[in-house]
Amino acid sequence: MAAVLFLGAVGLAALVFTVVAFAVALKILFRLVLFPFFLLLVLVKAVVAVLAMIVVAPVVLALGLLLAIGVAVVLAVPLAPLLLVAALLWLLVKSSSRPAVA
Repeated sequence: MAAVLFLGAVGLAALVFTVVAFAVALKILFRLVLFPFFLLLVLVKAVVAVLAMIVVAPVVLALGLLLAIGVAVVLAVPLAPLLLVAALLWLLVKSSSRPAVA
């Protein structure tokens, strides 16, 4: 009885091994046959990415410049009174006939 179970297990293992070996061989064959199509797909993907960047990059650049100008204005507005006082002091010092620092 044990010999029958052993032979059944060996037969099942041989069947599983054969199916797995066939599947691996089929997978390798498919990869070899479809590899040029994969390369073509990669090439098409790269071309589409380049074209998308040609369209998207200027838009992102323009939005970035607008955002930078907006942030600069928002940060500079609170300093406007200080800049006004500094300009008035500069005009006052400039208008004197003798130099302020000797």
